[in-house]
Amino acid sequence: MQLRVDKLGVIIAALAAYGAFLAPFATFRANRIVAGEARSISEALPPVWATVILLFVIAAAIVAALKTPSPLRLAIAFSTIAALALGIGAAAGHLTPPENSYARVSPASGFWVLLFALGLLAADALTRLRPSPLVRVLFLCGVLGFVAALLMSGTWDGLSLLKEYASRAETFWAEAGKHVMLALGSLAAATIIGIPVGVLCHRVPRLRDGLLGVLNAIQTIPSIALFGILIAPLGWLAIHVPGAAAIGIRGIGAAPAFVALFLYSLLPVVANTVVGLAGVPREANDAARGIGMTDFQRLAGIEFPLAFPVILTGIRIVLVQNIGLATIAALIGGGGFGVFVFQGVGQTAMDLVLLGAVPTVVLAFTAAIVLDALIEMATPNRNQVQSA
Repeated sequence: MQLRVDKLGVIIAALAAYGAFLAPFATFRANRIVAGEARSISEALPPVWATVILLFVIAAAIVAALKTPSPLRLAIAFSTIAALALGIGAAAGHLTPPENSYARVSPASGFWVLLFALGLLAADALTRLRPSPLVRVLFLCGVLGFVAALLMSGTWDGLSLLKEYASRAETFWAEAGKHVMLALGSLAAATIIGIPVGVLCHRVPRLRDGLLGVLNAIQTIPSIALFGILIAPLGWLAIHVPGAAAIGIRGIGAAPAFVALFLYSLLPVVANTVVGLAGVPREANDAARGIGMTDFQRLAGIEFPLAFPVILTGIRIVLVQNIGLATIAALIGGGGFGVFVFQGVGQTAMDLVLLGAVPTVVLAFTAAIVLDALIEMATPNRNQVQSA
């Protein structure tokens, strides 16, 4: 029996080998800001743990490099990721001296390279398996549930990232609320205003070119510059308009961040609404007119349902974009996870940076998967109507 090599799998295997045998697995620091000491897997873990993880990585590399069944690739990828997650928690306990609250242990480059390689292996297997949208969401729930179980069990409590969280738990959840409100609030406002504007642009071609040109120009302004541009007019409104300051409008803080995110959100929503409505088959509209449907009835009953997957794609773009851009709102006092990112940069504390960056990435990744599933579930309805 001749073994066949998988080209992408060979790259994954090479990354896994580098992460496991050449790159450091964990970093030990005497305190949160001093330079760290790199430790390999064999140095960072007890012998039994090190052996188990290396065996998992070797097995994953072999499975990845060869043309193996997709279910096996997926199983070994998730099993090895689970072993790594448990192992990095064990490394924290192994490297930290007893009763030492100042020492810090963090994942090093080898851990992240391994996580990337195994994530790539899992993504490749899922792509080949082509699971349904619901199954993909269930996979996501399973991964998030596993992470939640590790957090609740205290397995990762010895890691520097969790120590940063423990000293800022109340602040963390307050900033998390601000981050989510900025991202979702600006998305909701853009959706409420952008969809009707998109319908109007579809109906009035002369308005479409000018308005989309303006929104496209706004989209090209760098986010920090747009935040700064909004400080002066919003500050003027807070001073001269009665009641404006009372409802939160001011030159710095959440108001300019919200307005900037709202402006960035308009172009994808409006443009995708126009594209979605333009893609509605003429035959469907002609048939609706033939049975006496009014313009509003055609819009609500025929055009909008057919255009919905495209509109939802624009909403997905906006949500993922806003989750990332909301991080920068901390520069003007808007709060959010960016508070920890910029504090960490200022204090040269990379684990504090990760305390803001990791939840942002998880939120964006989760939003993308869920909305991709919704788009895929909505798209067949459109295809069925078109074929009918």
